[in-house]
Amino acid sequence: MKIAAGLAPSDDVRTRDAVARQILENGPSTAAALSKKLGFTPAGIRRHLDALVLDGVLEAREPHAALVRGRGRPSKVFVMTDNGREKFEHSYDDLAVAALKFMSAQMGEESIKAFAESRADDIIKKASLSIVKKSQKSDALASFLTEQGYAASVVEKVHGEEICQHHCPIAHVAAEFPQLCEAETRAFSEILGTHVQRLATIAHGDGVCTTFVPKTARSLTTKRGRS
Repeated sequence: MKIAAGLAPSDDVRTRDAVARQILENGPSTAAALSKKLGFTPAGIRRHLDALVLDGVLEAREPHAALVRGRGRPSKVFVMTDNGREKFEHSYDDLAVAALKFMSAQMGEESIKAFAESRADDIIKKASLSIVKKSQKSDALASFLTEQGYAASVVEKVHGEEICQHHCPIAHVAAEFPQLCEAETRAFSEILGTHVQRLATIAHGDGVCTTFVPKTARSLTTKRGRS
């Protein structure tokens, strides 16, 4: 998403992108929380927040009364607007789709598959480092995916578990190039050490990306206290 490009230097644009994505992926936040999370001064964060509000990307709201404690004026909470969400989700996606279409036209369909597999390998590498010492692999993978912006959770089923991704940052691109979803499914299988089945994807119009993880002999020994 390119925000206020005509008014701000490139560094400001990148910073505002970072502020907006933080709110998009982690929900409403105050200027103080954003300052601490992103490592910017409170004054600097407020300047970018004001610009994002002016551009219609964010909206400043009064905090819920139940959350206000102590004396003094309560800090405003900044939330992503529908307009901001739409712009943020699709501008980078449009560029990615154009780039992949160019790759396909210039180098053939195999180049898209190679790109998807390379991305999957990167997911495997990063996720494996995050979950290597965790006993509950599905939970650990969901936590890793949430950190990557996928808002993932695990749902227990009779014959296994479902990893549900409630948000997909690349949904628009994956709708054009399903190889990305296929490679991602392969990555999940390798990370968890078992066959998995992709049941639904946001890219194909479903509300949630759902991956079924069947029970295995190993998973039964590490089950989380459920019968």
